[in-house]
Amino acid sequence: MMGWYGSGMGFAGWFFMGLFWLVLLGVIIWAVVRLLPSRQHPTGGTSVTETPEEILDRRFARGEIDAETYRAQRAVLAESRGRRQDRA
Repeated sequence: MMGWYGSGMGFAGWFFMGLFWLVLLGVIIWAVVRLLPSRQHPTGGTSVTETPEEILDRRFARGEIDAETYRAQRAVLAESRGRRQDRA
């Protein structure tokens, strides 16, 4: 009989083939998750340690807010920081 090569892979062959594909799928999923941008890490030039005052200063410097809004928000931030320090 031509083309007859035994009784197939057997249990060990099927087990290791299945294990191979599970590991390969896991590596692909891990790589995709690592390469996609995360919502937890801000992007676009802002640092993780940027304070609210620095963000406000940057927005004012870019012209996103006017001087009156800047001063009002700066006062609110200073007031909220003062209250927070009084509690501690």
